[in-house]
Amino acid sequence: MNLVKRCIYGISILSLASMNVQCKGEKKAEAGEETAIEANATDSVSIAKSVYGKTDKGVQIDQYTLKNHKGMEVNIITYGGIISSLKVPNKAGKSEEVVIGFNSLEQYQKANPYFGALIGRYGNRIAKGKFTLDGKQYSLAINNEPNALHGGPEGFHRVVWTAEEAKGGDSASLKLKYVAKDMEEGYPGNLTVYVTYTLKKDNALDVLYEATTDKKTVVNLTQHSYFNLSSDFSKPILDHEITIDADKLVPVDATLIPTGQLTDVTNTPFDFRKPKLVGKEINTNEDQLKKGLGYDHCWVLNNQGKGDRLVASAYHAGSGRLLEVYTDQPGIQFYSGNFLDGTLPMRNGGAYAHRTGFCLETQHYPDSPNQKDFPTTVLSPGENYKTKTTFKFSVK
Repeated sequence: MNLVKRCIYGISILSLASMNVQCKGEKKAEAGEETAIEANATDSVSIAKSVYGKTDKGVQIDQYTLKNHKGMEVNIITYGGIISSLKVPNKAGKSEEVVIGFNSLEQYQKANPYFGALIGRYGNRIAKGKFTLDGKQYSLAINNEPNALHGGPEGFHRVVWTAEEAKGGDSASLKLKYVAKDMEEGYPGNLTVYVTYTLKKDNALDVLYEATTDKKTVVNLTQHSYFNLSSDFSKPILDHEITIDADKLVPVDATLIPTGQLTDVTNTPFDFRKPKLVGKEINTNEDQLKKGLGYDHCWVLNNQGKGDRLVASAYHAGSGRLLEVYTDQPGIQFYSGNFLDGTLPMRNGGAYAHRTGFCLETQHYPDSPNQKDFPTTVLSPGENYKTKTTFKFSVK
């Protein structure tokens, strides 16, 4: 009996030891799985699709939400390629809205100053809505009397783009496509356009523009988001510090069309080579400020032809948010929201008032098709239009 008891006891001990080892092994495996999940989450940037609504013509509009692990979230709708929402953290780590937008597709379809939209076929103004190409004059719709503005009343900001999503590694992308027909809004050539939004894990949003044409045309694409880094859209952006790496300005006439000259910014309210509050000199009794009712001008960026470089930044001390803009473009339009007039609704009640948002639109100079000394915006068959801008957010 003693021998049998000893055998049973020994077997029991071995069984318990084996179970203990097995449990420890399972716990290690579980811990390993958790670590792997955490590692994937750390590097993850997601993209999700949802239905946003239907246009007044019954066309379904989709919304794509891009998110990363650092609290940045971007919503893009296929109507106008609009950035309808962009949230980034403040210095306390709280993610909040930093772009002007609406709550509904219905509101985006109504007249508004291009909130968050893709702009084309030609961003900014073309004098009297006319330009000549290879001896032929083209006439555009006049939608900013007496000039053409931002591609016309039915420009890229009001079309429905097709979308293709992609995710790989530490980024997520949304590739939008639109084919503008020959003579659409008065512009020659069938223009095939791709715009790819890419959110990265470091809170950078790339905007890649590409286009080809079957007939010589002019192209100048940009993005028209209005920023307010405070996230309080009831307050003006006069307390934001702006930096623009530009020694010269493109001055304009009374209709905001370039005079053809490029002027030095030294000792003028347009010198943002060092950080300066928007409100410091915006109400100065200066001719160009009076014409624009504030800042609504294109700066001649330094280091042209050197590819992507840091060209501008905006900083809001209260929130700690810093926006840096990188581009390969020759110009940037800084617009201080002078025409916001309290008639358009905010998301959570109230209305967007005077200067409650600003734009930093990377682009070629206004009216370039009529200005022989400006960098060309002509695109010919067989050529590829390709340019990139990055909006990078951080805190300090």
